[in-house]
Amino acid sequence: MNKNRELFETTPVPKALATLAIPTIISQLITMIYNLADTFFIGMANDPSKTAASSVSFVLIFVMSALSNLFGVGGGSLISRLLGERRDGDAARVSSFSFYGSMFVSAIYSVVVLVLMEPILYLLGATGTSIGYASDYALWVIVIGGIPCTLSMTMSHLLRSEGYAKHASFGLGMGGVLNIILDPLFMFVILEPGDEVKGAALATMLSNVAVLIYFLIIYYVIRNRTVLSISPKKMIPEGRYIKSVFSVGFPSALGSFLASLSGIVMNNLASGYEAELGDVPVAAIGIAKKIDMLPMNVGMGLCQGMMPLVAYNYASGDYKRMRAFTNCARAAGIGFALVCIVAFESFATPLVSIFNGDETTVKYSADFLRIMCLAVPFMITNFQMSFTFQAMGLGKQSLFLSSLRQGLVNIPLLFVMNSIFGLYGIVWTQLVSDCLTTGISFFVYHRTYKSLEMKSNTKSEQNA
Repeated sequence: MNKNRELFETTPVPKALATLAIPTIISQLITMIYNLADTFFIGMANDPSKTAASSVSFVLIFVMSALSNLFGVGGGSLISRLLGERRDGDAARVSSFSFYGSMFVSAIYSVVVLVLMEPILYLLGATGTSIGYASDYALWVIVIGGIPCTLSMTMSHLLRSEGYAKHASFGLGMGGVLNIILDPLFMFVILEPGDEVKGAALATMLSNVAVLIYFLIIYYVIRNRTVLSISPKKMIPEGRYIKSVFSVGFPSALGSFLASLSGIVMNNLASGYEAELGDVPVAAIGIAKKIDMLPMNVGMGLCQGMMPLVAYNYASGDYKRMRAFTNCARAAGIGFALVCIVAFESFATPLVSIFNGDETTVKYSADFLRIMCLAVPFMITNFQMSFTFQAMGLGKQSLFLSSLRQGLVNIPLLFVMNSIFGLYGIVWTQLVSDCLTTGISFFVYHRTYKSLEMKSNTKSEQNA
């Protein structure tokens, strides 16, 4: 742990951020690639209904991400702050609580999806032609593979909280590579023609199981040099720590849940054009969103790499170093997003053509991608400030920004934009929403930091 403390306390800011962020970004990109692989292989059938089914089911995976954030982000942030305060024993108990809490809620979620599968999928935007494929995907990935998927994401957050970013990233990356290998095997060799969606789901489920096994092995191997624990004996920490996990984890989970809800609303509004265009709008939105995940995953990797560094230095009182990490992460994320905008605007059609050969689907996907990518710099800025508040344990500020961006602004705006501008209005909504909320986010962020500066100056005067 001494080497990791040096990373948090004295390593130059860009180098420390790169040490934690680069492995995380790589794992995020590999995860994105295997999600794209599902879309690519399913798209080889040139059936918009199958592509739409994978897009609809993907929303359910976002819900699992929300559940993992509840305990992974909440627990990971607290663990980093406890390490900054030299409370290693308490950090171990928080780790165990986060592990078993994540397991419990994911089990409940899987049961709910099993019992209410068809109503949920129709609510998400499935149609009569895509419901069967969507059900196959949900059964294997969410119902059967829900616990391994959620636990894997939670454990990766906890590993990063203590500086083990390479271990966390290798595990998630390994799952991505395995999924890419298993996709064509199940889709085109083992299963019958027409079962491409089920094959993709089986490949994803088995990959998530493999990742969970890897993380369990890693926890065992490093058990004597880490505060991280999954011992049932340490499962219940002090009440104030449980409250702290939820005060930070809930805004993160709410943000992911509202993003899922936004996706549900978007798919439902897009499926309203079924009489005119069939499943093409839902399929096209799904393809564009998955390609647009490239800059988003890089931005999220930077935020996740930044978060333990911010949390540790906030707890230790080094606010100057803390702010340096946030500024460095923001600049890197926005810079990469701008490069991607140029690439997507220039090569949208050939990019989306990789994932579907249907001419109409390609046209709409390319148009949607050119619009969606414009929102990414603003989205990364909002994410970065929200992650900063989570790292600091400031749940109220994080909750406000999460609720504002997706719940109070984006979802109502989807209905307004759809009613005024139609299908394309749905796609423009994210850019309008993030432009509106970025200014508010900056105001809250700078107000909070000013209060920290005043607090730090007061302490310095008292010590003098």
